[in-house]
Amino acid sequence: MTPQTGTISCKAVRLHRNGGPEVLVWEDHTLPPPSPGEVRIRHKAIALNFSDINVRRGGFYISDPKAFPMILGNEGAGTVEAIGEAVEGILPGQRVAYVGSGGPFYENTGSYAEVRNLPASCLIPLPPYVTEAQAAAFMLKGLTASLVVNRHFKPKPGDWVLIHAAASGVGIILSQWASHLGATVIGTVGSPEKAAVAKAHGCAHTILYRETDFVKEVRRIRPEGVDAVLDGVGKDVFMASLDCMAPFGHLVNYGNASGHPPPLDILLLAKKGSLQVSRPAFSFHIARKEDAKRACDELFDLVRRGVLKIEIGARFPLEHAAAAHAAVEARRVTGSVVLEG
Repeated sequence: MTPQTGTISCKAVRLHRNGGPEVLVWEDHTLPPPSPGEVRIRHKAIALNFSDINVRRGGFYISDPKAFPMILGNEGAGTVEAIGEAVEGILPGQRVAYVGSGGPFYENTGSYAEVRNLPASCLIPLPPYVTEAQAAAFMLKGLTASLVVNRHFKPKPGDWVLIHAAASGVGIILSQWASHLGATVIGTVGSPEKAAVAKAHGCAHTILYRETDFVKEVRRIRPEGVDAVLDGVGKDVFMASLDCMAPFGHLVNYGNASGHPPPLDILLLAKKGSLQVSRPAFSFHIARKEDAKRACDELFDLVRRGVLKIEIGARFPLEHAAAAHAAVEARRVTGSVVLEG
């Protein structure tokens, strides 16, 4: 196939310094032709992930300062527009999604743009029953849930599972998946509206954690404690979650929306019931191509069968990324947020 090349001008959301949502600026951007092994993607939908907010604030892996100007984001979906040399198996016009660009998710960012160059090896062909917006809303969050379920704690019939932020993008998927596997799910949420969403997506019980001591409420619902806590919140709930667990329970901390959890005295795990704690790292879950394909095939099949329903909580035009960030930080959004090109 003859490679398509050429530098193009486009629009992108860039930041020239760390700060609040106001540092996100819609401006002109020049994109070089795809390098060997790369393709150019024209975005139709881009995911807003909390890691984008952390990078924007400057508090995510601060030991590795980022160069400005920079473009946030590392997850999106769209159409292959051009290919570089030495690319096989990818065709112009193909619908694809990607999650990361071959390294840690907070590096090599660049999704908040109309078009982007990416290694062809990162692309995931989309089945006909998944739209680009659904893929952007679902892929990272679904693969994060896959990492938790398949690598760290797989719920089974009779298990009780506490899921923090059960109306978040990952929380909704985990709640559906755990319920499908036979577990009884308790979800913490921030409002009655989010409680309704969580109950519609697998939670048998919900706890308004801002109004109620979630530890006491979990113990009221399940006096002996839960078998697992799945935590994407981090600092604000991590230590208290240890008091929610039954002996030999497993706490999986997969995110840090409220900040990194504090250091943990490992002897505390013995004192509180011979507990386990694990901290998944997403990049290892799909580091091998065969692992990524298997995980994506499983997710697509769960969507096709209706086991997992993709909840898009809000859609914003790409140029309104600052407003989208502000909505997420104010906790006004349920489910996933998608920026549309």
